[in-house]
Amino acid sequence: MFRSLLVPIAALVLGASSFAQVETWKIDPNHTAAQFSVRHMGISTVRGAFTKVSGDVAYDPKDVTKTTIQAAIETASVDTRVSMRDDDLRAHYFEVAKYPTITFKSKQAQAAGEGKLKVTGDLTIHGVTKEVVLDVDGPSEAIHDQKGNFHMGASASTKISRKEFGIENNPGVIGDEIQITIDTEMIKPGPSAN
Repeated sequence: MFRSLLVPIAALVLGASSFAQVETWKIDPNHTAAQFSVRHMGISTVRGAFTKVSGDVAYDPKDVTKTTIQAAIETASVDTRVSMRDDDLRAHYFEVAKYPTITFKSKQAQAAGEGKLKVTGDLTIHGVTKEVVLDVDGPSEAIHDQKGNFHMGASASTKISRKEFGIENNPGVIGDEIQITIDTEMIKPGPSAN
């Protein structure tokens, strides 16, 4: 009888440990954008986005401290809805030929209240790397689509000084503080996905 009890208990323990492990999710570039805003001449706010974002997120809902994020943003994908300004940003601010990507690599994650995280990591812009903290809402509960893939979403925000990243053009016209918000959807193949 003792042996017959051990088998289901062992199965339960092994099943629980496999369920509560870190899972890797891909950032879905079709449903992700890195948005930014900056003051113009101190009287208005210019908003834009980078439309090409990729990367991986490792996440364990049972232990959020195991969360890791690696993301890359293509600088040439900048879009402020004004083509002349976008060309200027690509050539003279982001220097996209020399610095084709903005990257973020996390170093630490911690819970910051119900459904919130603080993720500390290295942000590299214009060849300069600085530590930043992302305030994250999410991730959401995972849901699955008709193909069996799982999806979850999150929104992360931070503020940076562009001067600290070596982007000092037009200081009297363009503000120094940049507000960044990344709205992302992540995807993981499910067992029944084709």
